[in-house]
Amino acid sequence: MEIVTNIAPFALALIMLGLGLGLTINDFKRVLFNPKDFTIGLTCQIILLPIVAYTLVLILKLPIELSLGLMIIAAAPGGVTSNVLTKFANGDVALSISLTAVGSLISIISVPFIVFTSADLLGDKEISKEITMTSIALKMALVVTIPVIIGMIVRSVANNYISSNLNIINKITSFLFLIVFIAIWIEEKDNIFIYLAQAGIAVLTLNIVMMFLAFYIAKFFASGNPQKKCISLECGLQNGTLAVFVATQIFENVTYMVPTAAYALIMYITGFIFIYIIRNKI
Repeated sequence: MEIVTNIAPFALALIMLGLGLGLTINDFKRVLFNPKDFTIGLTCQIILLPIVAYTLVLILKLPIELSLGLMIIAAAPGGVTSNVLTKFANGDVALSISLTAVGSLISIISVPFIVFTSADLLGDKEISKEITMTSIALKMALVVTIPVIIGMIVRSVANNYISSNLNIINKITSFLFLIVFIAIWIEEKDNIFIYLAQAGIAVLTLNIVMMFLAFYIAKFFASGNPQKKCISLECGLQNGTLAVFVATQIFENVTYMVPTAAYALIMYITGFIFIYIIRNKI
């Protein structure tokens, strides 16, 4: 796991820098002026998604390592990928960007809280007493919050240049995301299919259930079809690199990262299938 442990923090910091380069103050102002859709999306992602994941853990009776791995990916906010696929689905891209931005900033508190609370409920003993929610939150701030802020500052100074190169920036961040998961597969090539066999059903179920659950919640409460598409995808496309970073900071056993790797593979497949369905039905 040494390669992944060394790569994940740098990759995540660069990905979050890329996210910051795509943000403006208006992405945060939008939350204040149009709070309804944003509140629905954030509630589904930060509250409902972990509850669904924990329910699956109890129903499927997964090993504790895979259970907490599932909770880590469920706690992670949406990533840049959700913004790209929301655009492809003709969804509300502005809302998607706002959810990703605010969710990423909130994650330095919400992710440690969800993971440590889940560990307590599940009786996990592998978390060292030296590792606390505060220490993880501070580490996340260094690789999540600070790069986002730096990216926004750079965007404000060189807006025209950054705006004209956003597609390239998004491609670079996607490539970094891919590197992290290739590293996981290389390091655990002898065991990965065993892990996937154990975690595959859980992450597939979580992904599908959450996207459709978010879609139907948004159907009743959100303002329109573009918002329904956005909220659904935002709840089904998590920031896998952030989840890997958190797992490597708390646990030494690579098994905790398996649901993250499995989810990263599955979410693209289910995401495009979901987009195909909603583009033809809505």
